[in-house]
Amino acid sequence: MRSLTLVTGNRHKIAELNAILEGTVILRPVNLDLPEIQGTVEEITRAKCRLAADKIAGPVVVEDSALEMHALNGLPGPYVKAFVDTVGNDGLCQMIGAFEDKTAEAVCTIGYSPGPGAEPILFQGRLRGLIVPARGISSFGWEPIFEHDGETLAEMDVHKKNGLSHRFHAAHKLREWLRVNMSG
Repeated sequence: MRSLTLVTGNRHKIAELNAILEGTVILRPVNLDLPEIQGTVEEITRAKCRLAADKIAGPVVVEDSALEMHALNGLPGPYVKAFVDTVGNDGLCQMIGAFEDKTAEAVCTIGYSPGPGAEPILFQGRLRGLIVPARGISSFGWEPIFEHDGETLAEMDVHKKNGLSHRFHAAHKLREWLRVNMSG
């Protein structure tokens, strides 16, 4: 089976993506320290993918996640990790506590580049949900506060989550593209 390099230092992310992509490709992790530009999740993913392809000197996959709270006009968006690191999940909940609208979207954007100089191809998945007080334990920062259909992502069975999450939707699009474009 064909393998591709996934730029990540998160072993949970590699396990989740490999489970979703099973039978199509195996992602092998490489931990690179890549600077992230400021911009939309799409701009950040494209820039990260270009840099990674240059450093790897070959095909590469990158992934970026965002949490868009509707009451905050899409914030914290692609900067959610910095928010979780500074104010935690309780702080994120407090930020929208005064707002009636607790809806949010979890966004995963996967970038693929066949190599240096090539324009990255993006695959994006979204999942609508609500911001709620933390429930469950997760290896991914904000999953305990993101509820979909009565359960937070942190409370969900891994198979259920891997079949409906924002990461699943993006990886499914990547999987279909690989089947069509990388067969043979």
